[in-house]
Amino acid sequence: MKTNYLKLGVLCLMMMVGAAVNAQQDTGDVTKKAATTLGEVEVDGTAGSVRVIDNKGTIKYLQVKNGLTQVTNTATTGAGITTTWQLGGTLTDDTYIDASGKLFALDGIAFTAVTASTNAVDKEIAKGNATPGTGWTLLVRNEATGATEKLLFSDLVKGGVHNAMATTATDYVFSGDSTVPNDITKIWVYRNGAKLLNGVDYTIGGTVGAVDVTVKNASGADPEDYAFITGDRLEIQWVQ
Repeated sequence: MKTNYLKLGVLCLMMMVGAAVNAQQDTGDVTKKAATTLGEVEVDGTAGSVRVIDNKGTIKYLQVKNGLTQVTNTATTGAGITTTWQLGGTLTDDTYIDASGKLFALDGIAFTAVTASTNAVDKEIAKGNATPGTGWTLLVRNEATGATEKLLFSDLVKGGVHNAMATTATDYVFSGDSTVPNDITKIWVYRNGAKLLNGVDYTIGGTVGAVDVTVKNASGADPEDYAFITGDRLEIQWVQ
């Protein structure tokens, strides 16, 4: 079920990317294309129109564009000259579908290219990558460009860990790792496997990209007080 929601969300995201720009033409006159020929396939908005007449002999023209495909049979006998319109083709105009108040869903859709992409590379385009890998990525919208891009799960939440050995009667200061956040709620410190209290047993200082984590040798009055013993193991963990 979650997979289906993800697929639907991705498809809706792709349709909304063009919402801020011009939508498809739905008013005014559309330029008539040249006459279609037998066997012609319309996939890119450049093939021809089909001439027909209505029940009173009025000449009319039918043609397709913007994501639809038009195929005209080569045979002129039997079923006659049949022109078929079908879903699938190249979008020639920016397109927006308003599904407000309605259910819009597609079942059985796997979000892959014609040749499936298995490369979990950050911002990799879905197809054409010469060095495929394995794994999972998220599809995200680049707010600067409006493009739909891939994001590694590992890039969604980044973090780190540091291990050290304490020295008697000396505060331990960890610094020099630019990934340590300037937010004590995202940092955890353990002494011999027991979690210490943030803001009490350890504090942070500095600025973004140069944060110091100070693990105190003595944190306060009993029962919170403790003192390092040579050989104590300290473990500092954090997420960005």
